[in-house]
Amino acid sequence: MTPTELAPRFFIAVAVIILFCRLVTWLLAKVGQPPVVSEMLAGVLLGPSLLGLLFPQVQEALFPAPLLPVLYVVGQIGLVLFMFQAGYAFKAHRVARMAGTAGAVSLAGITAPLLLGVLLVLVTGDAVPIRPDGVSAGVSAAFVGVALAITAFPMLARIITERGHAGTRHGSLALASGAIDDMVAWIMLAVVLAVASGEAGPAFVTAGGAIVFGLVMWLGGGRITGLLMGSGRLDDRARLIGTVALLFLVAWYTDEIGLYAVFGAFAVGVVMPRSERTDQVVETVAPVASAVFLPLFFTFSGLRTEFGLLSDPRVLVFAAACVALAIVGKFGACWGAARLRGEPSPVALRVGVLMNARGLMQLIALNVGLEAGIVNSSLFTVLVLVALVTTLMTTPLLSLLEHREARRTPAPAEPAPALAGS
Repeated sequence: MTPTELAPRFFIAVAVIILFCRLVTWLLAKVGQPPVVSEMLAGVLLGPSLLGLLFPQVQEALFPAPLLPVLYVVGQIGLVLFMFQAGYAFKAHRVARMAGTAGAVSLAGITAPLLLGVLLVLVTGDAVPIRPDGVSAGVSAAFVGVALAITAFPMLARIITERGHAGTRHGSLALASGAIDDMVAWIMLAVVLAVASGEAGPAFVTAGGAIVFGLVMWLGGGRITGLLMGSGRLDDRARLIGTVALLFLVAWYTDEIGLYAVFGAFAVGVVMPRSERTDQVVETVAPVASAVFLPLFFTFSGLRTEFGLLSDPRVLVFAAACVALAIVGKFGACWGAARLRGEPSPVALRVGVLMNARGLMQLIALNVGLEAGIVNSSLFTVLVLVALVTTLMTTPLLSLLEHREARRTPAPAEPAPALAGS
């Protein structure tokens, strides 16, 4: 298919994706689900799990195979811009006085699901068809463990902001723990990919490149972005162009070292100075990223998800076990760690619920694993199901906790009526 033939297919596909995502977002908003959750589900529904099952010819016409790489690349733009927004939002939350608790929660939230995922794959062995040919059980086990250990940090930021939990103890603690979680999980994923390739070089490149990147951002990131936002010689348009160019440059570097573009964009958002000019830049790019580009990534992931594979009883049982262990490992461990650190039960429960969401970050990891050839269609579908279930349950559980607390809080006593004649 030539570029001239692909262009009209791309335009109609984007129109369908955007409109369908808006429809699903409108429907799920009635039960309190945030837009990102709705877009995840919409992407799956546009894939072979629903549209391809009911109308395979329509799906093939809308999303021909040559179009998929285009959707992936354009979807990466949405991820970069969205993670930049998430990093900038993260900076607004004060987490300085909870480093110890955040570290403990993050350590528990990584270790428990990681071990449970590894054990599940090793115990099931070859009984479940989740390994591509040539991939060892150890690599598959490590990948599943890392996938279960991931937390959807960008989604945490969005849920916490939209529900008015910004600045609360549980909101700030979940954000700090989630940021640590995802950084460690991505480094572990880089190690797994290096082991799968049979070469130690990529792991050293990732580790060394990450150290260099961290030092540059720590020592000079604030100065560079401060000059960009504070220069009187630049108008609003020039600042916007400069920010996007910086984001793409950093995304290129972090992609090249194996840390992936999303963390480069997140780091730029963190070091950005908070000012009206920066707010204006973020407010300009965020709506375009969320409404246009990000749904393309969800649809690209959905086109690779085949829930029909769950008709195999072995895969279905494995999927149920994965979902259960993901919830126990992340929610249970984070709740327990917060309680051991002295956090009140309401705070610990909310932290556990928020940390349990995998969402967007797990989808990114799954696509990385699929591209690297260490994930097959069955495992991809199983872990997409984990991402959907753990993310969809977040908002209802938070609402349930709020409702329970409201019922337990005694209503203020009404003043006694004044006596007649007094």
